[in-house]
Amino acid sequence: MRKVVAYFTKSGVFAISKPIDGEPACNGNGSTVGFAAENPAAADAWHAAGLANGGVTCEDPPGEREGVAGTLYLAYLRDPSGNKICALHRVG
Repeated sequence: MRKVVAYFTKSGVFAISKPIDGEPACNGNGSTVGFAAENPAAADAWHAAGLANGGVTCEDPPGEREGVAGTLYLAYLRDPSGNKICALHRVG
């Protein structure tokens, strides 16, 4: 079972979890910094800009996911330093 502690605001989210891959926690493995996106298109544009500037996609491709916070549109990247970052839009 995946355990996550998350702090949500209107402008973003801070989440900490046991690493999904079972590896030791380190930069971006067990932590995510999220930024609010106005809509899914903005999250996609953020993701594309990140890829164009040295980021690497991680987790699933951008898209909707169901979770304890409802339906979210999420776009994950690892920045050039290995940190896991996310653009998110609350659907509905």
